[in-house]
Amino acid sequence: MIRNLLIAATAVLAFAANERPSAAADRPNVVILLSDDQRWNDYSFQGHEAIQTPNIDRLAEQSMVYQRGYVPTSLCRPSLASLFTGLYPHQDGITGNDPREGKRTKEGRAVLVDRFMKNPRLAEILGRHGYVSFQSGKWWEGNPSSGGFTAGMTHGDVTKGGRHGDVGLTIGRKTMEPVMNFIDESVAADKPFFLWYAPMMPHLPHDPPERILKKYKAEGRPLPVAKYFAMCDWWDETCGQVLDHLEEKGVADNTIVIYLCDNGWTQRSDVGGGAIGGPRGKRSVYDGGTRTPIMIRYPGHAKPSENTTDLASSIDVVPTILAAAGIQTDYNFPGINLLNPEAVAKRQAIFGEIYAHDIPDYRSPEKGLFYRWVIDGDWKLIVPTGQEEGEYGPKEPALFNLKSDPEEQKNVISDHPDVAKKLREKLDGWWSPKV
Repeated sequence: MIRNLLIAATAVLAFAANERPSAAADRPNVVILLSDDQRWNDYSFQGHEAIQTPNIDRLAEQSMVYQRGYVPTSLCRPSLASLFTGLYPHQDGITGNDPREGKRTKEGRAVLVDRFMKNPRLAEILGRHGYVSFQSGKWWEGNPSSGGFTAGMTHGDVTKGGRHGDVGLTIGRKTMEPVMNFIDESVAADKPFFLWYAPMMPHLPHDPPERILKKYKAEGRPLPVAKYFAMCDWWDETCGQVLDHLEEKGVADNTIVIYLCDNGWTQRSDVGGGAIGGPRGKRSVYDGGTRTPIMIRYPGHAKPSENTTDLASSIDVVPTILAAAGIQTDYNFPGINLLNPEAVAKRQAIFGEIYAHDIPDYRSPEKGLFYRWVIDGDWKLIVPTGQEEGEYGPKEPALFNLKSDPEEQKNVISDHPDVAKKLREKLDGWWSPKV
């Protein structure tokens, strides 16, 4: 039985004052399938030579696919917060995984949750328009009620091990029952629903079932690599279970499914590889850390296609969902509706920011800022602040042509100073912090 949550009493946000409710017939169900620590091309539909993802491949065939999708930052909590609020990390105040002061204390984490709740929040907005919602998997912001969820798995109590999902992290790995029950109960009640399906998969620990792992064990392939490959396969299997259940309940045609990953990953060949994996993946400013396919399946509204040229960002997810649900707000979200071809065609650039793991001061995001980046067409400019504490990007400003150099190995800033100047102006026009 789904555990109902007491929704926290919060003041009505100013941006919501003039929201216009949507008609019931125009309200699609919403499902977000959120991968955790997976490189953008670690899927069979993206051409991976070994990893098998038949369910996500099928979803891709049925979806509008933005292969050049990105998240603004390549670390779990700020990436999820940005996705959920529709704001950049420097706007919503969640720039890292933990506060630097009071890192694992109840009081320290409560400060960030309180800051998070001052933002627009997807489940809360949908809830005011008749949606029921369910949180499963990764959730950093205390109890799911902080996001406006009407039900969920996570308790969020720091004194009982709450940090980034606690009980909710059993979803996918140990059980699918809470998610299936939520869908069943929502359909039975004839309520539009929002499902947040964000298992800690293929995230460490890489402990796939032997039945899947044996598919990837091969001569010359290190076991840690085989385990990661199998985790991607296992994640795909659980996505298939969710998608199949939507079909079984007869609601797939009235459900908008959005697929993406929170950040990239580089799997090392040695045992373990650490919490951030290998270089140029998680936490990095390179595409290996920030790029992800973004897929939208919405029958009759999103034309299935392989979009290989237009840019998309996780910043776009909230405005896309609200537009699909017919919900209008006065808040000026920085993203666009990815189902609006005119808005997509007009976009010239996307932006991002990389920060310290621990937040020095949520009121001054520039204090933990390592990099800003911008992509315009095939060009990507990276501008470091000089505050970096690791090896997550270049030490000096760098310009890459992603078409001819997709792995970002050759800095051509000296060859194209005019391009770099133009992109720097766009980057500063987006956000120009004083570091």
